[in-house]
Amino acid sequence: MVGVDMKALDSVKTFAVIGGDKRQLFLADSLSRDGYGVILGGFDNIVSVGAITLSDISTAISYGDAVILPIPGVRSDGSLNTPFAGDKHFLSAHEAGMLCKKPVFTGMADKLLKTYPVLQDGLVYDYAKRNDFAILNAVPTAEGAVERAMKEYEGTISGSRTMVTGFGRIGKLLSKLLKAFGSEVTVCARSSADRAYITALGYKYKNTEKLRGIKNTDIVFNTVPSLIFTEDVLKNTDRNTLIIDLASLPGGVDFEAADALGIDACRALSLPGKCSPKAAGDIIKKTVYTILS
Repeated sequence: MVGVDMKALDSVKTFAVIGGDKRQLFLADSLSRDGYGVILGGFDNIVSVGAITLSDISTAISYGDAVILPIPGVRSDGSLNTPFAGDKHFLSAHEAGMLCKKPVFTGMADKLLKTYPVLQDGLVYDYAKRNDFAILNAVPTAEGAVERAMKEYEGTISGSRTMVTGFGRIGKLLSKLLKAFGSEVTVCARSSADRAYITALGYKYKNTEKLRGIKNTDIVFNTVPSLIFTEDVLKNTDRNTLIIDLASLPGGVDFEAADALGIDACRALSLPGKCSPKAAGDIIKKTVYTILS
């Protein structure tokens, strides 16, 4: 958050929802059901969304009292993240100037501010950095990870031997979910406190720093956003082990080495938007409401 202007926040009656995937559509619908005006921008390939107004991006920015961008708000080339739009859209000086005068909610705000530094003079809130958002978002991420495993793994989760690297928000929920499915769960973490917690919950424990390979494990879920599964570790990993990387880019797996060694490894990014867009949209809405309040 660059600044605080309670008057600007209290005056929000209409949201401009710009770009994003299906979770943004469910977000727009949920805001509308709560009685807010909603204008969708950057959804050129959609014919209608109930009573919600569809417009071009510039008009949406102009008429919205507050603007909600997706995660991330901009792509690597600086264009807005608008997968449902026909063409790429780069903010004009006029549009950026309008955004400076109203609250802007986005994920990965640093990318937006780096691309359009003029917005540093405005009210930009990064809802994805908030702890409440991260905790709520870990639920659809964990469920999506299990769904991905069911599609990729030829056996059943029940009776499988799984490993979760990292014991943060996602790791905790994912480990619990896997155990509920009847899997034998091993959790990799570093701290002695985590080890005690992992043992108390009935999981097996391994020290991440001493991880030299993976044996007798059917599925590995990585949640650590740093290189854990190096070429050396993968060389000592069973070839029939499935590795699913949930960590944000660049991730925690050397995919080139995994491919060369014949190990099945895949990335599973943005799972809430792909597997649970309705719930994910509602989580964004709740977080925005918390900021507004």
